[in-house]
Amino acid sequence: MPRHAPELECSVEDKASLVTLAKSRTEKAYTVERARIILACLEGKEIQQVARELSVSLATVSKWRQRFALWGLRGLRDQPRPGKPVTYDAAFRKRVLTTLEEPPPPGMSHWDGPAVAERLDASVHAVWRVLRREGIYLQRRRSWCVSTDKEFAPKAADVVGLYLNPPVNALVLSVDEKPSIQAIERASGYVETDSGKVVRGLKSTYKRHGTLNLFAALEVGTGQVKTKFTEYKKREDFRSFLDDVLADQPQGKEIHVILDNYSPHKGNDDWLAKFEGRVQFHFTPTSASWLNQIEIVFSLLQRKTLNGGSFKTKDQLREAIEAFFKKHNEHAKPFRGRKREVKGSQLQNTIVTLRN
Repeated sequence: MPRHAPELECSVEDKASLVTLAKSRTEKAYTVERARIILACLEGKEIQQVARELSVSLATVSKWRQRFALWGLRGLRDQPRPGKPVTYDAAFRKRVLTTLEEPPPPGMSHWDGPAVAERLDASVHAVWRVLRREGIYLQRRRSWCVSTDKEFAPKAADVVGLYLNPPVNALVLSVDEKPSIQAIERASGYVETDSGKVVRGLKSTYKRHGTLNLFAALEVGTGQVKTKFTEYKKREDFRSFLDDVLADQPQGKEIHVILDNYSPHKGNDDWLAKFEGRVQFHFTPTSASWLNQIEIVFSLLQRKTLNGGSFKTKDQLREAIEAFFKKHNEHAKPFRGRKREVKGSQLQNTIVTLRN
């Protein structure tokens, strides 16, 4: 008589788990296959029939049937396999990170992958894998500015408060100037490097055709920017620009102006007096002009229009800048404020990152 495998026993909970695994599209393929084998066996099908329906070998069905009978769902997992011990483990990661905190070798200003590998007597590729997993880029450079202003917290809170919760029916302006913008003429184009990559190239020699001074005011609530070019950047030019910006505002409207600590911005009490308290200046902390939102607009101008540009005259430079702001105002929208925790910050362990 033919031999029949004994029936499998399975709880309701385990069978529900098997059904979930068998229908899963995210589990590994071999896990889904094992679950389907056991479900077919639980239906009372013979080993030969299960192997034929699932296109697997008889040995495979017998193996997972037997392991499920002994250990249940746990038996469908892979057992530890013998192999070469791990060389670069968690201890190696800790050694790499500890090395980066040490002074670099003599003659080097900072660590790089080969130097760390040499210090640890390890593979440079293993070091790079650790650095990539940790998000550490030894050659990438970033800069930061630390304010030493003793009134940093209240000043920053005042400025950020205007962004996040401006006064009702008030106009909030972010004002600054970008002085001495150079009209530089130089050839540029796309070149192919020795590695076959196509990059943008700039000729090393160039001509200068004068400079422009730009005043700009960003309406925080709308994202619109008003600009004015001036010959100089004196206090009189600053006042004249604000007069032009405020000329269209209705009488009695409350106006808040965010400024940095540049000298032309100060000493304007007599000019403010004519507005009878309607206009208030809010100064960013010392060395913290990055809190002024207009700096974001200047960064966009620098990246999109000025970097790599070629201007034969100041008029060409002026036209390019005006075209940038015209396009910007057509699609203007206010910047969003987002707060994230940063250890060691001077504003109660928080910093405000302004994004468009």
